Amino acid sequence: MTSSEHGLHLDRRSLLAGAIGSLGAAVLPTTAAQAAPTEVASGRRYPSNWPDLDPYGRADTRPDLWPRDDNSFILPLELRPRDHERGQVWMRDTYVNCFVVDDRPIYVATGTTRVPGRDAAGPWNDGIFVWTSPSLRGPWRLADTTGVRPGAERGKVWSPEFVGENRPGRTVVAPWQEYWYDDRFGKRGDVWAPELHHFHGKWYIVACMGDHSRKVGSFMLVSDGGVEGPYRLVEGNLEKPFGDSFIGGPNFIEPGAYHHIDGGLYSEGDEAWLVLHNDLYAKFRPDMEGIVPTTNLPRFQQTPYAPEPYLEGAYVFKHGGKYYLVQAAWDRSSTNPDGSARYAYDPAGPGRTQYQYDAIVAVSDSFEGPYSERWTAGVGAGHNNFFTDHNGHLWATFFRNPTVGYWSDPSRIADAAVPGVVRLEWTGPEGNRLYVQRRGGERPLNG
Repeated sequence: MTSSEHGLHLDRRSLLAGAIGSLGAAVLPTTAAQAAPTEVASGRRYPSNWPDLDPYGRADTRPDLWPRDDNSFILPLELRPRDHERGQVWMRDTYVNCFVVDDRPIYVATGTTRVPGRDAAGPWNDGIFVWTSPSLRGPWRLADTTGVRPGAERGKVWSPEFVGENRPGRTVVAPWQEYWYDDRFGKRGDVWAPELHHFHGKWYIVACMGDHSRKVGSFMLVSDGGVEGPYRLVEGNLEKPFGDSFIGGPNFIEPGAYHHIDGGLYSEGDEAWLVLHNDLYAKFRPDMEGIVPTTNLPRFQQTPYAPEPYLEGAYVFKHGGKYYLVQAAWDRSSTNPDGSARYAYDPAGPGRTQYQYDAIVAVSDSFEGPYSERWTAGVGAGHNNFFTDHNGHLWATFFRNPTVGYWSDPSRIADAAVPGVVRLEWTGPEGNRLYVQRRGGERPLNG
């Protein structure tokens, strides 16, 4: 995650440029769409904030907040041999960003992918792939890793299978990241939600070892070359993921193995921070080889729901002088006493069905908070990143969660797990909200 205001190194999930193209057709709710009204501020027109839903914690499901044909498209990523049958890359936790390197914009894309023959990214997958492009529209090519690993699969920049590249003083794969086996799952070891960043002239990847790994949690890699690598593990992750272990995750995870997941990087000026789930963050050391030691990691000051559900994919983005804390939350459907449908960011419980995996956002004057009440920024766009393209346009990524909920329906599963991007709109210095670009209002100045 990075700021849209400091150079053009953009955010953890940030990076799309270009006109809107075609996107797999989605069946939207039948609720009537509302136009996005505009307000005049200093002679400039901005879309207005929608009124807050009552009570706090209700989910906004209006079709204007969905990625649609008119505001989004699927990135035409170069296919690997494994992708040809499907015709597009299977991807969760889509991440895109734009950086200016040697006075030229470079767009990068990555995400959670799966191995051939499997329908999910666990209990093991084969690492992290990277695509690059000179523009958001493409052409998107797999990173040229042939000079790093001749004969290996192109575009794969890190994997537990690279453990044989470890050398004294240079660790590529730590023991806790290696593949392993058990009687229940067989081969185990999956990597999730990678982000790619260019900071202080170096390329960094922040990612997470998943539930089926020996230890679950976030780690960081640094390249000894270009965006293609070769990458090595930073010193602070040689023994374990970032942060402390705690009780969490599925019941098959061994006690002490679970750490804070979904790590991301936020940078501003010459400083960088690690952003984790469970409301946590930490400052990176000046040498970027680990986080600054502290007894307890600090927490973002938030306005939680009551009760607070489980949130994932924390990410910070700066725009218009404000800090936006983006998180993923399940919108669960249930029935009101009068028989009408209720959509809310409730914890799991009887009578509540996972419907959409949404992007919820809060805004603050400072990185650590306090953050405002949250609002629905994008329906079905959870676990994403925001970013600014090289033309100054705002975007978010999405992937359409194929596991449960709306996009897991058999009639829609072919349109799930995609590398999607959607245009964002800013409601200006008075409204200070970011939404998926809505229909019916004035085109925002940033787009």
